[in-house]
Amino acid sequence: MFGASFNLLDFIFSLVALIVAIDIHEFSHAWAAERLGDPTPRLQGRLTLNPLAHLDPIGTILLILVRFGWGKPVQFDPFNLRNPRRDGALISIAGPVSNMLMTAMCSILLQLIFRIPAPGSLVIMVAGALLQQIIVMNVMLGIFNLVPIHPLDGFKIVEGILPEAQAHEWHELERFGIIFLIFLLFPIFGGVAPIQRIISPVINFFLTIFLPK
Repeated sequence: MFGASFNLLDFIFSLVALIVAIDIHEFSHAWAAERLGDPTPRLQGRLTLNPLAHLDPIGTILLILVRFGWGKPVQFDPFNLRNPRRDGALISIAGPVSNMLMTAMCSILLQLIFRIPAPGSLVIMVAGALLQQIIVMNVMLGIFNLVPIHPLDGFKIVEGILPEAQAHEWHELERFGIIFLIFLLFPIFGGVAPIQRIISPVINFFLTIFLPK
């Protein structure tokens, strides 16, 4: 019974952490679009930290069932941007950057909490466990979205930094994005998804930096 309670607590913490990560990620896309002159996200009610505005129905169901999901993509109108390719890249990178900033802030809080002289305090233990989950989820979401495959943020980021001719060719790959993404998410190599083999070393590198040793 005691072990089951802790498993439930871990599940709740990871769920809350993933919602926080998705919320800050999508809000940052909307905030960047607003700052760059596109009111589309604000008009669609996305310029808010209310997680209900950013949760995708299917992604939320998967989030609850398997603790992996996604948020509702923030839409922006490139015709409202001064430099559509560059500004589109800035809007896209705002999500992962916000996740890493959240990670850094939570890491600092976690270090401070662990220095509080209150051994065995339940509040300290709970706060520490929640902060660790928030760090893990933000790193995972931020790094995952940097993969340069549509509809992930990395695709638009690469398009924004390429020269115009190469960017046009790169944009043509957008139509195949979902196919590539499904392939990378499908566990075909020893039961492990290719995407996991690609990004796990990067995720682990950042976790060694931000989680207490």
